[in-house]
Amino acid sequence: MTQILKRKALALVGNHAVAYAVKQAKPQVLAVFPITPQTTMLEKLAEYISSGELKAELVRIESEHSALATIYGAAVAGARVFTATASQGLLYMGEMIYWAGGQRVPMVAAVATRAIAEPWSIWDDHQDFMSKRDAIWIQIMAENVQEAYDLTLQAFRISEDERVIMPVMMGFDGFILTHTMERVEVLEDYEVDSFLPPRQFNLIDFSDPIGVGPIAQPDEYMRIRYEAMKAMERAKSVIEEIMREYEKISGRKQYGLVECYKCEDAKYAFVTMGAWSGDAKVAVDRLRDQGIEAGLLKIRVFRPFPREKIKEYLRSMKGVIVFDRAVSFGSGGILANEVKSSLYGLEVPVYSVVAGLGGKDVRPLHFQKVMEDLIEGRLEEERWLL
Repeated sequence: MTQILKRKALALVGNHAVAYAVKQAKPQVLAVFPITPQTTMLEKLAEYISSGELKAELVRIESEHSALATIYGAAVAGARVFTATASQGLLYMGEMIYWAGGQRVPMVAAVATRAIAEPWSIWDDHQDFMSKRDAIWIQIMAENVQEAYDLTLQAFRISEDERVIMPVMMGFDGFILTHTMERVEVLEDYEVDSFLPPRQFNLIDFSDPIGVGPIAQPDEYMRIRYEAMKAMERAKSVIEEIMREYEKISGRKQYGLVECYKCEDAKYAFVTMGAWSGDAKVAVDRLRDQGIEAGLLKIRVFRPFPREKIKEYLRSMKGVIVFDRAVSFGSGGILANEVKSSLYGLEVPVYSVVAGLGGKDVRPLHFQKVMEDLIEGRLEEERWLL
């Protein structure tokens, strides 16, 4: 506790908290194209570079596709790199997202989550972030502004770990976090330098340069994909290890792949990801006041998916309600389907709730009502909160 009280604390909106973490991570190359609700992050990074607080090259590009192509080349050449985007911008990056993932290039991208058109919307949901779940990127998501700061620093370290070497996407909810000011405890620069030293490896050998065509024969293609799958599974223990190290430095609890909130003795549980996990925690407390043994399992790392942790925490539940801000149309809530798959064979009833699309308001009361309906036998297998 003493260590926490001594921490430097700043009042930061989410975009500025991520920019502050990026400044401390000392990337050499940035390429970011403005898009709502991420734009103020780009503006803050430009201010840091203009003032000399961040010694980096901010490349002016004409699109998100070019942004990722720019940092892709810089990262292959050995630079620490960063970009950020949202919604249609992430889709426009799409081709290069898969190039970076397939070649396992270390980089960090912050995604200020936002609904995808059509219809046009500038408000929050997770459809953009979750659309890249098969792009061979590690995906982590923050609940609040403090986590957005913490996870950004951890993302650089995870991405550059030689046991993993993979791009990392850090998601945080558009407007709900990007434009909300919170008290944020930040590390000192020397602590970040210790946690995140300069990258020590290159993906190419400059002493013996060669040209390599990107095409793979069928046998090699299959092997490369298999190696990526093994690296993704290997990343689980690496992420846990790095988060434990960060916990020692920061003095703040870091929960690894998932966070269990009062779920150890719970009979019913919510599963969530992102900012509305805070609303779910309030609902859990209110339900417990009513005598209902409720808990929450928050997904902090979406890829690799923590199916072992889900089994560990949810295997004895009488009912699990998964809240989704993203849908696979024709299949259902994306997170709900992942949880059902993880619990296959355990006979745990899993219910899907689709809510909050395009920024539709969701409050603790909504979580409470759905749980009460489950206990009273009125909850459908899939419910949309319209």
